[in-house]
Parts: sequence; structure tokens; C-alpha cells
Amino acid sequence: MATVAGKFVEQEPRPDLLSGTPRANVIDRWIYVFTAASFVAIVLAGFIPDSVEKIELVRTGQRAPFPIVLHMHAALMGTFLLLLVTQTLLAATDRLDVHRRLGRAAMVLAPALVVVGCVLIPTNYYALWGAVQTTAPAERADLQLTVTIWENIMLLQIWIGLAFALFLFIGLKARGASAGLHKRMMILAVAMPLPAGIDRIPWLPSTMPFDPLSAELYVLLAVSPMFVWDVIRNRGVHRAYWIWLGINVPIAIGVNAMWDSPAWHSAARWLMGV
Repeated sequence: MATVAGKFVEQEPRPDLLSGTPRANVIDRWIYVFTAASFVAIVLAGFIPDSVEKIELVRTGQRAPFPIVLHMHAALMGTFLLLLVTQTLLAATDRLDVHRRLGRAAMVLAPALVVVGCVLIPTNYYALWGAVQTTAPAERADLQLTVTIWENIMLLQIWIGLAFALFLFIGLKARGASAGLHKRMMILAVAMPLPAGIDRIPWLPSTMPFDPLSAELYVLLAVSPMFVWDVIRNRGVHRAYWIWLGINVPIAIGVNAMWDSPAWHSAARWLMGV
């Protein structure tokens, strides 16, 4: 008869032939640290050159100053990424007591990130929409094209924001009851906003802003080291990936179908109240 505890403790797949080998033990400990650190590298590679360029435009008066909500979003997201790396390091070095205590910070940061993101999307849109209304007619066409691009990006941002919140909820809910689901889902949740950094890396081939396919594929590539090792190690796909893909794939199909469609542009303007 199954015990009560057995209902709540995840039953991991039986070990493969690599179990107990020094190389496997090292990878088991550090694959999550590597994945989290790679997320930080991606964000820095995209945002550092982009931010330097935009700061110079602000300094020379060619661009309006950044809204305060953008600074808040950058600070919160940066803190969350550093928290993810720290948590994976603590787990890899068996400092689980500190890991659990520090994990409480995610319960504060995660809702704050969602709220700030919900404010940032309309803030950026209204600034651009207002510029269209006040600019000279000769320059208005270019700005109107930029508005349609932003409306498409808004579709991607809505998907990312909702999925990020949902996967974090699943990951935090699983802590204690299912360590395997918890650690994977926390990383998979943070993978969702990576397109913001990926799209800013100038040397990467991209389909953006005309098609979101490259953003979707690069996220899959970013989580692939963790996924591939999981498959090799456990001889199967962990349920965290099935949950992640089961939610993301149908949404991705819908996003690609709606991208740059008249119906979506009308819906976006209705959402923004313009």
C-alpha cells in the first residue's frame, strides 16, 4: 500500500548506467548552475550594448528619458536572475538550508515582476502612441509602422508574462513535495523572458520583428543543455518539460497565427484603449 508521504514525494525514474560515476555526479550538480549562468550571459550580451546605445541617445536629446517603471523592471529582473544563479549554486554545494531560506525572496520578487511588467507594457505603448499623435505628418508613417511592430511584440510579451507567472507558481508550489519538478520549473519559468535579451544580440540571425519563430527557437536552445542531460540521465523526458511544452506549444501556435494580423492589431488597440 502506498504511504501518505508517497503521494507527495516525486518518484524519479530509476537510475541509468551512469549513476555513481564521477562525471555524472559532477554534471548532476552543476548542469543547473550552468543553465542559470547562461541565462545571465544571454541577458548581458543583449542588454549591455543596447543600453549603452540608448543611454547615449538620451544624453544627446535624441530619445526621451527612460520611465521609472523600466528601471524598476530592470532591477527586479536582474535581481531575480542573480537569485536563480545563487539558488542553483547553493543546491549544487549542498547548502540546502540557506537555499530554502533564500527561496522566500522569490515569493516577493515574482509578484513584483508580474505587476511591474503589467505596468511597463502600456507605459511603453502609450509613449509611442502619443508620439504618433504629436509628430509632423511627414514623419508619422514611420512611427505608425513602429506602433504596429510594438503591437506584435506586445503579443509576445503577454504570452511571456502569463507563462512566467504560471510556471513560477508551479515551481514554487512544488518545493518540498517534488524537488525535481521545483528546480526544473523555476529555471524553465525564467527562460520565458529570454527573448528580450536574445532579440538585442546584434550578431544573432533573427526573424524578429516580422515573425516570432527565432525568439521561440532560441529559448528552446537555451534550455537544451539541461534537457539533453535529463534525457540521457533519466532515459526519459521529465514531467516538468511536458508541462512546459504542453502549455507553450499551443500558445506559440496561436501567437504565430495572430502575429501581424488585422484582428490582433484591432485587439491590441482595444486592450490599450486607443
